[in-house]
Amino acid sequence: MTVPCLLTAWSAHEAELRRYLRHRLADPDEADDLLHDLFLKACRQGEAFCAVEQPRAWLFEVARNTFLDHIRRQRPMLPLPPDLTTAEAAEAPVDALARCLPRVLSELSPADREAISLCDLGGMSQAAFAELKGLSLPGAKSRVQRARQRLREQLSAACQVKFDGAGQVCCFVPRPPLD
Repeated sequence: MTVPCLLTAWSAHEAELRRYLRHRLADPDEADDLLHDLFLKACRQGEAFCAVEQPRAWLFEVARNTFLDHIRRQRPMLPLPPDLTTAEAAEAPVDALARCLPRVLSELSPADREAISLCDLGGMSQAAFAELKGLSLPGAKSRVQRARQRLREQLSAACQVKFDGAGQVCCFVPRPPLD
């Protein structure tokens, strides 16, 4: 069932929607098919279409998306050659770093390891950490910050982690595993 607001918007914009689609497609019949699909999509909105503040903009957005979907479906799919071999999947750097992190944490002092484990890995707020350790909030923040700095230094030395200008990990070379 079509609603009057949809029919009003459709009759006001159908011609320009048709021009829009025909301009983008070489075949006018394809453009008309997409226009028909667009109308059906609008009809599926039912009464919700009446709540659209800018029906012309909505119709053109859906027309554009319908056109793009049509173009994507038209791409030829090329078969893969039968002799294509799969390369050995290299370990993702984040996985190697995840293996290196516990080793580096174990090499930190117990106080640094506790601060990193509770606040950064465990999600404890620094205020809760301060209360747990009997510290002032600035003292707890300072302790966590120093622990992070020592962790960063240890990651740089032990795992050859490099940091970019923003302090984010950019790359690293994992050290060999312990035997």
